[in-house]
Amino acid sequence: MLGDDADLLEAAAWLHDIGYSPDLVKTGFHPLDGARYLRDVHGADPRLCCLVGQHSCAILEAEERGLADELAREFPPGDPTLIDALAYCDMTTTPTGHLVSVYDRLAEIAQRYGQGNVVTRFISKAGPQLISSVHRTEHRLCLAQ
Repeated sequence: MLGDDADLLEAAAWLHDIGYSPDLVKTGFHPLDGARYLRDVHGADPRLCCLVGQHSCAILEAEERGLADELAREFPPGDPTLIDALAYCDMTTTPTGHLVSVYDRLAEIAQRYGQGNVVTRFISKAGPQLISSVHRTEHRLCLAQ
């Protein structure tokens, strides 16, 4: 479905949460911390860094945290098909790697962080967009078969 970008998506799927590593935390916002680490320490492909920085509607959480301008300036969103596909990967697997529906994944995130948490507020706002990303990717997968 992604042709030459399949390897890029696979790398982004593996690395999108690297910013959670305690050794990498600078801002406390894992998409930005992870993307900066990949760019600054490893000189990673800019497209990979942008995917990590923008994964799963990260710009909406960045707005909640006052980091939206930094994120957008340093890691602009890229190819919408890749953005959707990465959200699909993130939103259809649990933190332990089990397959799950996007609806169950969104509920799990909200439950894990609890009411009033910035992540819970973000996931509530991002939910419709994430569901749409998953559905668009599922449609593309059906067409590619």
